[in-house]
Amino acid sequence: MTQNNLGNGFLMQTLPSIVKAQTGKEAENLRFIGGGSYGKVFCAGIDGKATALKAYLVPGSQNDEAEQLRILRKNTSVPMPEVLFTFEDEQVSLLAMSFIEGKNTLSPAFLLKNRHKKMTFACQVVDGMSQWHSVTNRKFGPLQNPGYCSWHDYYTSTKRDPWLSGLSALNRKGRFSDSSLELLLKATEIFDKIYTEPETAVLIHGDLNIMNIMADPRTFELTGFIDPNGSCFADMEYDLFQLRNMWGDAFGLYETYKSEHNLSEYADFKVAYYAAMNEASMRLKGGIPVPVWEIADLNRLKKEMKKLV
Repeated sequence: MTQNNLGNGFLMQTLPSIVKAQTGKEAENLRFIGGGSYGKVFCAGIDGKATALKAYLVPGSQNDEAEQLRILRKNTSVPMPEVLFTFEDEQVSLLAMSFIEGKNTLSPAFLLKNRHKKMTFACQVVDGMSQWHSVTNRKFGPLQNPGYCSWHDYYTSTKRDPWLSGLSALNRKGRFSDSSLELLLKATEIFDKIYTEPETAVLIHGDLNIMNIMADPRTFELTGFIDPNGSCFADMEYDLFQLRNMWGDAFGLYETYKSEHNLSEYADFKVAYYAAMNEASMRLKGGIPVPVWEIADLNRLKKEMKKLV
């Protein structure tokens, strides 16, 4: 179920009273700063400190993200938001957290930076990300209770197979194309044939694309990571597909990670597969699908499949 009344006007009226009730402080200079697939983000001054207020389309998401932030923040030297409070009623699901300065690197202005600055930035991102990946667990699964001995079992039972079932249902209703579903099903056969179990479960962010990586617009220095989604103990390579999302390749994020780590033989295919599956699943998870990225991920998957024929 989603919360449908998330218009900017409604939230501008509602958020100050929630902040007052939760903190006893006023929300000063409240303004809308952006939105994504799962909600909208506002900024306000609370007790003299810049604070991000994130309202979610899917109730309960604020608690999931708060838990992920608390754990990820402790395990990287890159700044991440500090959770201030969570709130939920029949109209609003909200997370209040400290504000990370900078701009997200989806901004086209960052594409104009020179090659050296892009390389330096990519190394900063990978170094911060690698700190999470050094945190390991004997089992795969949710942060608080990883109970799967196999990543394949966890991924297929909780993500892939339910997604394919849901997409098949959408296909029967004419809301997901035959060609896209057929491609994902063929790729799934290949994935299962070439799959080898990773030795270790590692801590992942789950959604580290360029919308969730913040940088100083002047120096292009990394200023923070935000918005984890699906953080868990996983195959390390599952955390890499978002690095290629949108125009992440323009900064060499994935290639930099590859150059610094020993990835599996079929990593490029796996990463493309994870990306295409995840983007298609947006149609099922209460988020807002972005067809241009879905098409891009499916095309990359096609190319990787051809390499294996």
